[in-house]
Amino acid sequence: MIRILLDQGLPRSTATHLRDQGWDVAHTGDIGLSRAKDEEILGYALHHGRIIITLDSDFHAYLAVTNSDAPSVIRIRIEGLKSHEMAELIIAVWPQIDEAVHQGAMVTVTENAIRMHALPVSE
Repeated sequence: MIRILLDQGLPRSTATHLRDQGWDVAHTGDIGLSRAKDEEILGYALHHGRIIITLDSDFHAYLAVTNSDAPSVIRIRIEGLKSHEMAELIIAVWPQIDEAVHQGAMVTVTENAIRMHALPVSE
């Protein structure tokens, strides 16, 4: 089962689109974390076994600095996507990143590439 936590920068309706495809998705705005610090969101994801999807680079920096091995974080670096386009992008890239994120990874998705780094970063 794919268990996702969408960060505040992603449209809430992206969660709806993914749920319609059978994904287990929570959005920070729907679970009382809309104003939470990144560390709180990371803790929630770790405790609940969720993979974070964000537009924010701070999550990757935190994982690297703390040498954490979880949770996995996917950073989307494509601006201007509507909610259904974001959901379609996530679904499209998932087969390429599934194994890595289930083992612990930082993933960056751009228009031209997908970069993955296993966690912990400095091992």
